[in-house]
This record gives sequence, C-alpha cells and structure tokens, in this order.
Amino acid sequence: MPESLTETWADGRLTLRADRVATLTIDSPGTRNALSRSMWTALPTIADRIAKDDGIRAVIVTGAGGAFSAGADISEFEQVYATEASAAAYNATVRAGQAAVRHLPQPVIAMIHGPCVGGGCGLALSCDLRFAGAGALFAITPAKLGIAYSLADTAQLLEKVGAARAKDILFSARRLPADEALSIGLIDRLCADDLLLDTVTLYASELTELSPASLRATKAIVNSLSPLPGETTDTLALDRTFAALFTGPDFAEGRTAFLSRRRPVF
Repeated sequence: MPESLTETWADGRLTLRADRVATLTIDSPGTRNALSRSMWTALPTIADRIAKDDGIRAVIVTGAGGAFSAGADISEFEQVYATEASAAAYNATVRAGQAAVRHLPQPVIAMIHGPCVGGGCGLALSCDLRFAGAGALFAITPAKLGIAYSLADTAQLLEKVGAARAKDILFSARRLPADEALSIGLIDRLCADDLLLDTVTLYASELTELSPASLRATKAIVNSLSPLPGETTDTLALDRTFAALFTGPDFAEGRTAFLSRRRPVF
C-alpha cells in the first residue's frame, strides 16, 4: 500500500495511521483518554474506512500518553443521561462503536498500558486480543455509579472470563492488576511496559504474512459461534465463505508454496 497516512476524527481525539498494520489511537491524554460521545460516534465511520482498505492486514487499538482509556467521559453524563430518550440514544451510540470494532474483518489487538476502565475496558473487550504492559490496571465500575454494564458489554466480559469472575469484577468494581487480568483471561499477553510496543508490533506483523482470506474467515466463524445479544448468525453464508477458500487465490498460493518448500506470499 502507499506510505502510511494519519487521519483524525472527533476533533483529533481519535487518530488512525493507515498502514499494513494500522494503529487507531485514543488521543486525549488530558482526560486519560476518556471516550466522549463524539469519539463513540466516529468509531463506525473509522471501522468502515479500515474494513474497505485491503492494504490493512491487522489493527492495533491503543491510547496516547500512558493510558488506554479511563472510560466514558463523565463530564458528559448530565447531558447524555438527562432523559430516558437521551440515555437510550447515547447507549446505542456506545454499542454501535464497540460493535464496529468487534466486527472489523481484520484481526484487532488492543495494546493496553495504564488504566483501562469502564467503557475503555468495553472497547478493549471488543478487540480480538488484548496485550498489556505490567503497569496496566483494569476496572469496571458501574456499581459505583448506580448503573450497570450493558448486556453486550457483560456478554463480552463473560466471553473472556466466565460467569463467576465476571460477577466478581462487576460486583466489586475493584481494580485488577495486569497479572491477575492475565490469570483470569481478561487479557491474553503480558509483558514489561517497555517491551509492549515491540511485542504487539511483532505479533501484528507476523499476522500480515498469513493469508488475509483465512484470517477474515476465521474471525467471522469464531465470532458467529459466540454471538452477542441481538446478533444473528447466517450459517449458510459462513459455510459459503469457508467453501470458497478452497478455490481462492490464497489457497492456491499456500498449496504451491508448501509443495515448493518456500514461504507463501499473500
């Protein structure tokens, strides 16, 4: 693809560096990358832009300035939760933003350093994998605010950690250090803070050497077997996607490379 470009949304608080490994950065360090309504609103547009770019093979989601995200922007709560209608509209916007990230066709890795709280944790859970530095901290705190995690958020948490641990995290609203997050499945990889960028970049780069058709089909199949509330699965379409791989160019290249004892070029 052409040289990487940096694009911005939500008044510059979301940036996308479009490359073979694209990086989506939450860039509001003054609020520890709290997610505003405008940022949630922008996520489906950004996801659509990424999904349509065949040159992007993998995506990293991260935060600037030493934090992943401190959660939803509480300064907006009085406005967005002023009425039942405004609350429903805001919650739908958050859900749409997370769903857009979850259903990107490319593999998506959350690169987490510092706090990853509330809605920020929900965004990380929308990614396929979560890699964290040793200094990362996790918390989901609606119990401190008199509200609850949504059905979709809770389903994504349950998907990763199981029912009892999900209840513990939500009941207690406590902070989880990175090593505990790893032990219960909330994150997938843990490394020293100063090695996090290199670890994530290397993993994502290795994904770009594999068949994009295979990775996209695999992601669609796995997600379909773990649907969130309200989602439906078109099993016939997935079967067609699976079957089409065997007559596709990636399989032809992979088969030829295997027989020739060389690395495939996808």
